[in-house]
Amino acid sequence: MQRFLFFIDGVSTAVGKLFAWCIVILTGVVCYEVFVRYALGRPTTWAYDMSYIMYGTLFIMAGAYALARNSHVRADIVYRLLSVRAQAGLDLVLYLVFFFPGIIALVYSGYGFARLSWMINEHSTFSPNGPPLYHFKTLIPLAGAFLFLQGLAETIRAIIALRTGAWPRRPHDVEELEAQILAKVQEAPGAQADTEMPEKKTL
Repeated sequence: MQRFLFFIDGVSTAVGKLFAWCIVILTGVVCYEVFVRYALGRPTTWAYDMSYIMYGTLFIMAGAYALARNSHVRADIVYRLLSVRAQAGLDLVLYLVFFFPGIIALVYSGYGFARLSWMINEHSTFSPNGPPLYHFKTLIPLAGAFLFLQGLAETIRAIIALRTGAWPRRPHDVEELEAQILAKVQEAPGAQADTEMPEKKTL
């Protein structure tokens, strides 16, 4: 089961890191637009469309990767005080009641948007060039599918933790800021042992 979970994590990671290059493209587009607009007095007709398409692509396609790394923002003031089984039970309920219905709706609606966009050969109306939008809208149901797959892995993790009282291992390539701060505090001269915070148990 751990191998299956890591496989799904690996898929989400690969997709997230691939589309992370959108930020490089976005940065280049914005810098180029600023230069030609203010230095040469020749603004482009495509930079605006390119910027929101790149940002939107990065935003939606990184969702599964963030979920795999447990990096989505949440108010965990109370959550961190709960036992592992209580955390797992809460996660399981939230995934079944809110997450999966929302993701299924996203895939269903996104497919409709993408299909219609391809049928009418949709192009942007925000600029004279009007770049095509159907390829961009196709990413909506695709992102939903990756989120559904990663949500399945998170649900399995919650079930395992609910049964065993310990969270399954998770590959982390992004360390939380809190962990970095605590590590620096512990390395400082005269650091107290009681500065350590409890972490989730892992198998």
